[in-house]
Amino acid sequence: MCESPMTPDAAGRPGDEQGRPLRPSKPAEARRAVERAISARCRSGGARCDADALSDALLVASELTTNAILHGGGVTDFRIDVDGPALRVSVSDRSDALPAPVPPADRQGRWRVGGRGWPIVCRLARDVRVSGLPSGGKCISVLVPLS
Repeated sequence: MCESPMTPDAAGRPGDEQGRPLRPSKPAEARRAVERAISARCRSGGARCDADALSDALLVASELTTNAILHGGGVTDFRIDVDGPALRVSVSDRSDALPAPVPPADRQGRWRVGGRGWPIVCRLARDVRVSGLPSGGKCISVLVPLS
């Protein structure tokens, strides 16, 4: 799934508005792609569009993209698929390292900045899959309920 760098735009075509494959370099770009996919789903009458579910999907896509940029050497693939009553978000990066939660405080008891993205993803998403890629790196694929 993650080897093909294609993301459907609002019209259902792969890529961005100019037909190029989408590889967000900023979390905001991932959020815009999710908004377009969910808006297209709602316009087509596919199902009820819940504002809280949209917020969850935006946050999950943003966290996965941020983690790929900060810890994975950048986004190498990004895909969004409406999967029945849910949205599947798949993000690939260059790192083979598996995501792991970080304790909120260090050994001296000082609170850390960051480290909450992966727990947020795991709390809001279902069917979380992390798989290695034949060319190196990994793909994280999650299902976010939309209702």
